Amino acid sequence: MKSVASRQSSVVSHSRQSSVTGQSSVTVRSPGARAPSAEQAKLAKKSPLELDRLIHERLRLGIISALAVNDRLTFNDLKRLLRTTDGNLSVHARKLEEAQYIVCTKTFDGRVPRTEFSLTASGRRALEKYLAHMEAIIKAVRD
Repeated sequence: MKSVASRQSSVVSHSRQSSVTGQSSVTVRSPGARAPSAEQAKLAKKSPLELDRLIHERLRLGIISALAVNDRLTFNDLKRLLRTTDGNLSVHARKLEEAQYIVCTKTFDGRVPRTEFSLTASGRRALEKYLAHMEAIIKAVRD
């Protein structure tokens, strides 16, 4: 009888969700099969046809785009511009900040807290790469 550990090693699950059905897929590997190399796994994860999911999200693309044409914007400016809630803006801005696409600066104006965001050089490069990718897709569809 197989141990739990050996049974678990024969199944590899990937938590990829279909954007259409919302269902996860599972990849099953036979017990004797070798695991893919790190490079193969990286290539399988991100195909050149895939968009940068971090930027492609509507609100994050709005944040990055707004900061690309403004040196800096306050939290309230972004909230008004993107017509979103405090919670949504906070969560999406944090993801961009963790990826080092934006910088968050917190100061006080008297006793009132002031949060400002600005785009980093890597954030600008990521946006330019994203836009070039979108332009290539549009061109391919039109041709």
